[in-house]
Amino acid sequence: MNKLGWAVVATVASAVLFFFGTGLDPVPELAWLAPLPILMLVPRVPGAVALACAFAAYLAGSAGSWSYFWHSLSIPRPAAIGILGGSALLFAVSAGLSGLLVRRNHAVLAAVAAPALWTVALYVVSLVNPTGLVGTFMTTQADRPSVLRIAAVTGGWGVEFLVLFVPAAVAAALAPGVRGRTRLAATVAVAAVLAGIAFWTAPPLTGPPARIALIAPEKGRWAVDVATADGQALVQSYVDEIGRLPAGVQAVVLPEAAFAVNQASRPFLVDSLGRVARTKNLAVVTGVHDTTPEGRFNAALAVPPSGEPVEYHQRHNGDAKNIVSGTGTAHFAGIGLLVCMDVNFADPSREYGQAGTGLVLIPASDEDVDGWQHSRTALIRGVENGFSVAWSAARGTPMPADAQGHVLADTHTGGRPFSVVVADVPIGAGHTPYARFGDWFAWLCGLLALAGTVVSVRRRSPAERRPVAEPV
Repeated sequence: MNKLGWAVVATVASAVLFFFGTGLDPVPELAWLAPLPILMLVPRVPGAVALACAFAAYLAGSAGSWSYFWHSLSIPRPAAIGILGGSALLFAVSAGLSGLLVRRNHAVLAAVAAPALWTVALYVVSLVNPTGLVGTFMTTQADRPSVLRIAAVTGGWGVEFLVLFVPAAVAAALAPGVRGRTRLAATVAVAAVLAGIAFWTAPPLTGPPARIALIAPEKGRWAVDVATADGQALVQSYVDEIGRLPAGVQAVVLPEAAFAVNQASRPFLVDSLGRVARTKNLAVVTGVHDTTPEGRFNAALAVPPSGEPVEYHQRHNGDAKNIVSGTGTAHFAGIGLLVCMDVNFADPSREYGQAGTGLVLIPASDEDVDGWQHSRTALIRGVENGFSVAWSAARGTPMPADAQGHVLADTHTGGRPFSVVVADVPIGAGHTPYARFGDWFAWLCGLLALAGTVVSVRRRSPAERRPVAEPV
């Protein structure tokens, strides 16, 4: 088979593996394999061909998400096109850097520079994108606690790096013209990574577990005004469902923006939830759109069985123009509060980790098909910062998970009036190395990517001019 034939085979193979290994319902192990055919191809074909094949493989592999992005209520279509095309371009450039470094006899640097470039670019996107970052390589591993727990030290960026580093190292070791010592170094690096994943010890869990319930309706309704008869009937339906919860539940979490309130109608909601909270001896946390003299907030309202309600105002609201972004964090009985899109960003989750918060309750709302993906984004934040999460999502996947990344239960909304999940949730320890030191690993990736880029563009030495490619 000639080079063109191998290019087609590699492109199709990677595209198929990306299709099943990434996206909205990934097979985690395939994500590690998906880049390998392209990364093995790039040192063996001209640069333009390598870039085109890598771009086509990633873009075609994301086809399972095209419909979601095109019809998403939260992602404008121009942004959707930018995400799909930009991700494919970034993969192509990362793969191209790997191939160029291998051709210059820098196979070890190729193995680290390509995943480092990918990782630091996504880190920059996470800082500038108003909706944050969801659905990358780290998310594909969210149901693999043995892989994910390194995030307590490196943040999710360490997982992001590893999923691309392993195939990059294998491809570099198998590249034509690579010296024996370099092959050995790449092989040892991969073996060390796999051994580290197998034997890494997760941060401990502390204290007795808390029994948490999640309630989400069959059809999520956004911000129903409790001043209306319809809103009051909805409040009563939730109260009735809470009343049916088993004994011992300590907190129940309802979805994001379940109700709309203002200064006049807020007491009705608080009183209604307060009565069932006292009867069942539990705290009720619900999402609300709360209109105050300061503005309109998307918030999580906690109504404990005794004491004053606590309200957390969502920090990240995307491009919403009529919603005021909150500041700070909020606790009741040592438990933290977030709202939906907040988990797409490092903060305020990291602030909870720094405070030693062991459990965070999160009202959320999704778009059905992205329910698994977004719930696992919340799980990643918990592992990074050492807290367990309880994610209650309308049109999504209600899920409690512990601070070590174990999903304790989950379900998908629909098919019944209310989806109810009850689980005993261990309390995390907080204070992880990531919570303390932040995105140090992403910055390290920036240095590695810079080193790889400098070496790839500088004038080649005589040793680097030796041909390493061979006919395919």
